[in-house]
Order: sequence, then C-alpha cells, then structure tokens
Amino acid sequence: MRIATGLLVASAISLAAIGGAWSQAAPKTTGATPQPAPPQAAPAPAPAKQACANPDAIGVGRVVEIDTTGGPGFGFEHFKQLDFLRDKEVVLTFDDGPWPSNTPAVLKALADHCTKAIFFPIGKHATYYPEILKQVAAAGHTIGAHTWSHANLSNKKLTEDQRKDEIEKGFAAVKWALGSSPSPFFRFPALQHPPEMVTYLGTRNVSMFSCDLDSFDFKARKPQQVVDTVMTKVDKLGKGIILMHDFQKSTAEALPELLRRLKQGGYKVVQMKAKAPVVTMAKYEEELAKSNALPTVSTRPVSSVVQTISE
Repeated sequence: MRIATGLLVASAISLAAIGGAWSQAAPKTTGATPQPAPPQAAPAPAPAKQACANPDAIGVGRVVEIDTTGGPGFGFEHFKQLDFLRDKEVVLTFDDGPWPSNTPAVLKALADHCTKAIFFPIGKHATYYPEILKQVAAAGHTIGAHTWSHANLSNKKLTEDQRKDEIEKGFAAVKWALGSSPSPFFRFPALQHPPEMVTYLGTRNVSMFSCDLDSFDFKARKPQQVVDTVMTKVDKLGKGIILMHDFQKSTAEALPELLRRLKQGGYKVVQMKAKAPVVTMAKYEEELAKSNALPTVSTRPVSSVVQTISE
C-alpha cells in the first residue's frame, strides 16, 4: 500500500514538474478568453426510502447482501459459522409456496407492515401458480428454491443424480415461473442436509439456509399457536432466522399478529439479498419447456373457445 502511494505521489510530482517546464517554455498569449471547465455530472441521488403508510409497521431494519461463493450456510440449527444477526434482529422465511389464498395473504400481511422476507418455493408449485410467485417478486421479496418436489434428499433410495436433479430442476422451475433467475438461496426439505449435497451446493455457489427457530406451523391447528411458538423461541434466543410456511393457512392467519408482537418486542427485520442470481442449468430449463405438465395459456379469443348452444 505504501509503495503504491509513493508511486502515485512521485508520478503526480513528475507531472507537475513537466507541466511547470512546459508552461515556462510555451509562449504566453494575451487577450485569450479563458475557457470554462467542462461541467461534471452530478452524482446519482440515493434512492429515496419509500414511506410506510402504517406508523406501527415493523418495516425493515437492515438489508444485507450475501456473496454466495462457496455455498455459505445460515441458521444455527445446522450452520454455526456465520453469526451476522445483531441482538433483536430476525429474518422471516417462508417455505413450500406458492399456494392460492395462503401466499397472497402472507404477502398482504408483509406489505401492511412494510417488511420483507425470503421465500423458498417448491418447483412444482411454482409451475402450478407462476402468477402468484411473480407477485412475491413484484413485492420485492427474496426468492430462492426448495427442490422440485419437496423430496427428502437424505432418503437413501435416491441416487446422487436424483438428488441433484431435485435441486437443479427446482431452481429451473422457479426461473421459469418468474421469467428471471432467482437468488442462489436453497433450503433442504425437512432441514435434512446430506453431506454430499452440502458439498455439491458449495461447488454451485448456492447458499444454504437452515434456521435458528422453527415455528412448527404445519402442526398448528390455530393461528395463535404459531404466534406463541415463535415469540417464545425468539424471546429465548434474542434473535434468529425464523422458519415458516406460506403453504399453511394457520401461518397466513397468524402473520399480522406475529408481526405486531415482534414490533412490540423491539425486534427488527433484516432483509437478505444475494449479490448475484443463481446460474441455472440449460438441461433442466429445456426439460421444463418440453414438459407436458407445465400449464399452457391459450391465445384464442373467448368466442372461439366457448359457444352457447342452449339458453
């Protein structure tokens, strides 16, 4: 650093000396009109923070960018190296969507509180309801993937290639639904992390997400159970990545109250974004494009599809 600085200083001094010598040798002109310096472009203004209509909203306390090179893991249930959350900070995460009614209800609750989350959709669900997943993206949330069919990748009946297929086809399906690549964020179904797949995701530069606390919302019969479970655990830990499911009706119904309680408890939401999108594999994109299982949209007018034959 000192050498580079010295060279820069020496260069600046040499240029000044040359400039001085040139000015002494050059003939002086009289009556020349001084030329104004070219105008410099004004620095781009920082994007204005959007005002939140809800004065009691929890909002977003901090936004962090993740460099997923090498496949870093988050969530102390399985990955204990990267402890980046400060006291009273939480990350909201939702698995298994998109799903009718439930995912839109989750989106509304998040929007009402002007806050953001990470969604880990199942690939098949993304192909069933691409318009809902597009709503998730349009709302500014982070989107990763959660396999193609929610297969447990620790199942010994699955070959290594089948496990990789589940991962890669899941990402390709989410990309197909969105029309653009999602984030290289991945969560294993049932939080089962086969060592071989952890290594594989590292080679693919995909960040893995476990959690710090599980809401167990899939077991809850009433929304209040979800609220009570999350608040009891987060108050004990003081912070954490919260695992929920936008597939679950109880979670969608619990979320407005949960966000209110988190705000009341002094918690702040951290939004996690990826430095770069995931690089999907052409093989899986081509398979999806050819698949008869994907929904198709007819371009024919209604009059050519539906004819009244009796009234």
